[in-house]
Amino acid sequence: MRNMLRDPARKYAAFPQIDLPDRQWPSRTITAPPRWLSTDLRDGNQSIIDPMDAVKKNRFFDLLVEVGIKEIEVGFPSAGATEFDFIQGLVRSGRIPDDVTVQVLTQSREELIRTSFESLAGARAAIVHLYNAVSPAWREIVFGMTTEEVIGVAVKGAQVLADEADKRPDTDWQFEYSPETFSTAEIDFSIEICAAVMEVLQPTPDRPIILNLPATVEAATPNIYADQIEYFCKHLPNRESAVISLHTHNDRGTGVAAAELGLMAGADRVEGCLFGNGERTGNCCLVTMALNMYTQGLDPELDFSDIDRVIETVEYCNQLPVHQRHPYGGELVYTAFSGSHQDAIKKGFAAHERQNDERWRVPYLPIDPADLGRTYEAVIRVNSQSGKGGFAWVLEQDQGLRLPKKMQADFSPHVQAMADKLGRELNAQDIWQTFRSAYHVQTPDKRFQLVSYEESRASDGTRLFTGTIAVDGEERSVSGRGNGLISSVMATLRDAFDVQLEVVDYTEHALGAGTDANAAAYLECRTPDGRTIWGCGIDEDVATASVRAVLSAANSAVT
Repeated sequence: MRNMLRDPARKYAAFPQIDLPDRQWPSRTITAPPRWLSTDLRDGNQSIIDPMDAVKKNRFFDLLVEVGIKEIEVGFPSAGATEFDFIQGLVRSGRIPDDVTVQVLTQSREELIRTSFESLAGARAAIVHLYNAVSPAWREIVFGMTTEEVIGVAVKGAQVLADEADKRPDTDWQFEYSPETFSTAEIDFSIEICAAVMEVLQPTPDRPIILNLPATVEAATPNIYADQIEYFCKHLPNRESAVISLHTHNDRGTGVAAAELGLMAGADRVEGCLFGNGERTGNCCLVTMALNMYTQGLDPELDFSDIDRVIETVEYCNQLPVHQRHPYGGELVYTAFSGSHQDAIKKGFAAHERQNDERWRVPYLPIDPADLGRTYEAVIRVNSQSGKGGFAWVLEQDQGLRLPKKMQADFSPHVQAMADKLGRELNAQDIWQTFRSAYHVQTPDKRFQLVSYEESRASDGTRLFTGTIAVDGEERSVSGRGNGLISSVMATLRDAFDVQLEVVDYTEHALGAGTDANAAAYLECRTPDGRTIWGCGIDEDVATASVRAVLSAANSAVT
């Protein structure tokens, strides 16, 4: 921190506001998906340590087609033989579907433009994307050009586009122009240079030009970018003959937000990369933006229903991991560690199962993980910060146990103690073993162990329990009488072992479905000194499960 200025205003200036007093975008919503363009094979590729080879590029291209992207920027053909050969090989392979258009990028230099057209020889349809930088820093520092000279570069490039396209009439050519560094340029100058390019190429409403307005460097809050887009759309001559495209970067962490607001401001098209790969902090994430629309009830017309397979391909091709917290795709985005979150999610899933419609209303989960090919097993995970909702969910999903609310509270300290002891997240097996130990369920080392029993009805209507119970490993024949099976077992414990328990509550349920399903029984008891003791019994017979629950409570009472 020693190098940061205490007065940053001495070094940095706030980005100027756009004079747009009648802005309309704040009151609009996104009502239709944009035209999507993936630039993974160009912008994404040039931003990774080891650029993709042809095998990875082809695999990535096939993925983009599969998820439904119809416009794909496949490379920068003038960058070298690797890029040129891939593009030409892709065109010749016949693997480009008829509803997919490939795009290449070129600087506004005649020899580079010609190379770009040559790489697309034989294509059914293609977009050639022309750009030159227009902002003051580039004009003055990088190029040393006046505004007139910068316009001249763009106009000359546009003329070469038109000439090269005329030489190849068998391809359906489209043109795209980017006033590179648009986000930090004077808005009226950007309009002037785009109008000059349009004057050369003569687009029409039926055959529009794509005008891409990049936030090459994200220099302001996303509302400023939206103002720039709306101002541009309002003041561009012949607006109906232009498709306004957005290419946002993520320098301020708001690349997706800027693109969303840009659509509200009048744009038609979005460029970006899957999971936001791109220069510096990355590009607009097409996955995030598309699924944001999906959660608002709008079909983005992109398919991420098997998001793990998409991630697998992206990580293989980019050799970069998708962050565990990345929206929608991250490994942990459908995982809750907080106890209150876990409880809310558990209740949300239960309520969803009772609904009569498909409306998604589960707390903390803006999207149903199943829509993306994820399962529910990883939604709840337990550590020392978790509450009873978390482990209750795990026990229900893993063992079928539906613990009564008060028993969840009784079990919670056992879970927290185990998490503190292990110092890590608890898995389902950890929680099950902790439960078994806490309530002496299916464990050999306990004071009272049921060996066998019979139940019969006496002439006065009472129930008689007779059986064999192992006490510290030694079998003893015992009996007791009560109004029912549970009370007769309680009487047996009182008379034979001086264990006195009073039943407060009892619940039971089947574990699974079918005639061979086991049963679980839960027993809340109170001791003479006022302690609350819980017992749990599991058996294929519900009556035996209740007997085991009584002995479970007895084992806890004498421990």
